[in-house]
Amino acid sequence: MARTALHEDVLEALGGRIVSGDLAEGAVLTLDTIDTEYDVSRSVSREAVRVLESMGLVASRRRVGVTVLPRSAWHVYDPRLIRWRLDSEDRTRQLRSLGELRSGVEPVAAGLAAQRATPEQCAALTAAASDMVVHGRAGDLEAFLEADIAFHRILLAASGNEMLAALDGVVAEVLAGRTHHHLMPEHPKDEAVALHVEVARAVRSGDADAARTAMATIISEATGAVTENAAEATGADGEDSTRLG
Repeated sequence: MARTALHEDVLEALGGRIVSGDLAEGAVLTLDTIDTEYDVSRSVSREAVRVLESMGLVASRRRVGVTVLPRSAWHVYDPRLIRWRLDSEDRTRQLRSLGELRSGVEPVAAGLAAQRATPEQCAALTAAASDMVVHGRAGDLEAFLEADIAFHRILLAASGNEMLAALDGVVAEVLAGRTHHHLMPEHPKDEAVALHVEVARAVRSGDADAARTAMATIISEATGAVTENAAEATGADGEDSTRLG
């Protein structure tokens, strides 16, 4: 196996264990133990630890080892960390948190896009919404996901605000997570898809209020449905009794 693949395997394994709580805050590892447990070279272990450090999950100190950091240190906007949390029992809380973030970001982005989007961005947004209609009716969830991610990425970019545009990876992980964890209906709801079409229309016509309103409705309805489904899937009630740690 190539070194890059080995590094990714070790990174995914360690990251998943930290996020799940299997490696709790304060736990200390050494490069020796990582080498042995995952049967990899020192350079592979170092690279995996380096990435975990860059994400705020661990701190590496000479004569101490690799220490798991508290959640308050985690770089929570890192798309890979978001994916690991969605793969864990933290899923419901992560979905709720991300939904709240999106509700404060994407309606604003939609309103700005209505004022700033280029003709090319308007056309691309409309095309992505049309693709969502086609793939939703066909029940092709992977193709629908691709179009959905494209729609939100274009919208954020069309806001003309680089800080909003930089959140495209966060939104993409949310959308991918709900599909890959079977939190989407077999056929996306016509009403939800129609709202995406409405956002595209409002952006194209320069109607900022309509764009904000439609996007806020999309986020509110999607967050409510997905967190409810995620809680049911884990046998939880969606509140603090879920093992959200």
